[in-house]
Amino acid sequence: MPAKDIYHNAVRFALVKDGWEILTEDYSLEYGGDRLYVDIAAEKPIAAAKQGQKILVEVKSFLGRSFINDLERAVGQYIVYRDILIETGLDFELYLAITQGTYKRYFQRQLPQMIINRNQVKLLIVDPESEVIVEWID
Repeated sequence: MPAKDIYHNAVRFALVKDGWEILTEDYSLEYGGDRLYVDIAAEKPIAAAKQGQKILVEVKSFLGRSFINDLERAVGQYIVYRDILIETGLDFELYLAITQGTYKRYFQRQLPQMIINRNQVKLLIVDPESEVIVEWID
């Protein structure tokens, strides 16, 4: 199984604070004999506002030497996971979790905006200090 991202626990705690139940970490996606792992699987309890909604969250820190390389890798991974979800009919919404600082510093630029919009990447923006969800971007 892959190593956890530096912000993994902050995202997990933020989801719990927001009323999500963590189903598992390192959720296994399988397709054609290949197995991949998404960082977090969570569900909103039925009594909550987003009744019975299930999500998969891939956490990314964007702390590499090149933001563009990190973006290419993260979006590619997101697309692979999303395509497997579509092909297998699994009932999960997929989100890419990033920090508020990363979102403000890098994701406001034209290239990341175009890539995120064109590829319909759903973002979960988290404040890692206070471990709270700042914004959901669908």
